[in-house]
Amino acid sequence: MLEKIGQFIIDAAEVLCGYPLFFLLIGGGLYLFISSGAVSLRRLPFAMKELRRKPSDGADNGQISSVQALASVVAATIGLGNIAGVAIALVMGGPGAIFWMWVSALVGMCTKYHEGVLAIMYKGKDDKGAPQGGPMHIIERGLGVRWKPLARFFAVAGLFGTLCIMNANQLTEAFMTTFTTPEGIAGSEFLSRIGSIISLENIRVYRLLFGAAVAMIVGIVILGGIKRIAKVATVMVPFMVGLYFVMVLFIIITNIEGVPAVFKSIFTEAFNLRAGFGALAGIAIIGARRAALVNDAGIGTASIMHGASRNNEPVREGLIAMLGPSIDSGLVCTLTAVAILLCGNIDVEGVKGLEVAMQAFSNAIPAGDILLMCIVVCFAMSSMFSYSFYGTTCASYLFGSKRARWYSWFFLASLVVFAVVPLEAAVGACDLFYALMAIPTMTALLFLSPKVRKATKEYFDKEKSEK
Repeated sequence: MLEKIGQFIIDAAEVLCGYPLFFLLIGGGLYLFISSGAVSLRRLPFAMKELRRKPSDGADNGQISSVQALASVVAATIGLGNIAGVAIALVMGGPGAIFWMWVSALVGMCTKYHEGVLAIMYKGKDDKGAPQGGPMHIIERGLGVRWKPLARFFAVAGLFGTLCIMNANQLTEAFMTTFTTPEGIAGSEFLSRIGSIISLENIRVYRLLFGAAVAMIVGIVILGGIKRIAKVATVMVPFMVGLYFVMVLFIIITNIEGVPAVFKSIFTEAFNLRAGFGALAGIAIIGARRAALVNDAGIGTASIMHGASRNNEPVREGLIAMLGPSIDSGLVCTLTAVAILLCGNIDVEGVKGLEVAMQAFSNAIPAGDILLMCIVVCFAMSSMFSYSFYGTTCASYLFGSKRARWYSWFFLASLVVFAVVPLEAAVGACDLFYALMAIPTMTALLFLSPKVRKATKEYFDKEKSEK
């Protein structure tokens, strides 16, 4: 029965996350990019300037600063998608898939700009009067009450799409393959004893217990609320990105002669027509699909976090929000791809992700798999912290703030469950729920884009007149 459900999820994801998701995210993002006058490129210097601006003290407008919101969003998006997701894209689509991830990052920056602007422009409140953001409030307040069913549709999809399905699965896989196997540890008899009670083999028991341990650690942070999540994120993000950058820089320097060939393969394979236009389209879709899991642009989660910002200027929040994809899909994914293409092997059978990346780092750096494992733990944990807040906000919108706290326990329980499921089912479930979240989010962004253009013009006209 479980195998049939898993296969149904995989099949549904293949249908919905093919051309429909590609045209929705890339096509819709490209429209926003062009209609906004390439705001993600033209206004990039202003976005960098906003990072240095003194945060607002208006506690009644939100719970965290704009920079904390960005750090929390990046903490969520710089997760295992940046390692396992990139590896999966390379295995499934070859080096050319990375080019389309870059394209997705460029248009994704513009999409996230719109999300950030609208998150402040149409910030809502929960049943206790606390400020709250997200596509559900953007849809209801921006498009009108008659669009409320679409807002609820997003919130329901968000309950499941923010469960960190892939992070829980791949973190368990990474720990298991790096440090030990169930048969080779001293507690194998203990595992066998538990397995005989609950009718599971050793490997399943091992994953189940590891998932429970992860849930306990994550619970310590997320049960403290958004302020604790933001504080942890602002410490973890610079550390983990910095350490990861040093590791990849070492790989590049020690394999510098192979770098030109890597970038050549990314560009040439991106437009490879040897297998026909169908194969080219497939590579583009794989790259865009994996990028959706990496930068979340157009999915709607970023507007939930930026809606919690104390900032009351929509355009300023949009400028900060658009930096997210440049960090995750632009910088971190490129680092991962270069490392794997220099020292790894992407010609493997089946869908493989983290295993491919771990092998590449192990080949390039002494104890590289151990070091990468430490970063993987940081990446995965940081994603779980932020995603729990996303899901809780969706639950609060649907059921009220009092009942929403139970979602945190549901979220923690799901980490245990998804630590056990097969990778193919985990990837399929992630893609499916993300596609369902993207439909209402992109609908709202496209309909409300004239409002964003007007606010942008007014803001920069004012900036120019004040100089």
